[in-house]
Amino acid sequence: MNDAINSFLLVYAGLFPIVNPVGGAPIFLGLTRQTSPADRAVLARRVAVNGFLLLLGSLFVGSHVLEFFGITLPIVRIAGGLVVSTFGWRLLHSGDDPDQAPSAEAVAKPMTLHDAFYPLTMPLTVGPGSIAVAITLGSRRPGSGPEGIADLVLVGAAAVLGLAAIAVTIYVCYRYAERIMAFLGATGTNVLVRLSAFILLCIGIGIVWSGYSALVTSS
Repeated sequence: MNDAINSFLLVYAGLFPIVNPVGGAPIFLGLTRQTSPADRAVLARRVAVNGFLLLLGSLFVGSHVLEFFGITLPIVRIAGGLVVSTFGWRLLHSGDDPDQAPSAEAVAKPMTLHDAFYPLTMPLTVGPGSIAVAITLGSRRPGSGPEGIADLVLVGAAAVLGLAAIAVTIYVCYRYAERIMAFLGATGTNVLVRLSAFILLCIGIGIVWSGYSALVTSS
């Protein structure tokens, strides 16, 4: 049960800073200003569902694709942890998030329901950084054997719940973006982003250490 709780918290805490639905909310609001409130609610729901499916595929299939090319899990953890740490460091010291920057063409035209996947889901909400984090988190699996399989099911279910919690957070932040921005203000939003970036940096270093420890043990 502790492993399941840790898996849920790791997935949610690992993805929340880089998905950053609070930071993406003002961009989403700006892109959908000319959209009716009803359509904006539908867009928020579709973005949340699309983001959940993208992250789910990355979490459970991404590491297998890498293994197909002969890349071991410890290497995936080290590489992914470095990506996570680098992104957390950049986000901690910069006001710009390259994983969530929409293109100039996307800003120029009002959003419709056909834009739910691109650019609102990808790259605004779930970009390359988020996918890399999900693949790295998915490489952390329990051992083999009957007990390992039971643990895998339990931890996997907890990870899915973590992704579902991320999707719900995306929906709430985008659906009520106008109210959230008014409540937090510019300073509050900036503080939340910086704290999330520091947590992301710590998680990235932890993943790197996990991969390094596995390499040293197997050598």
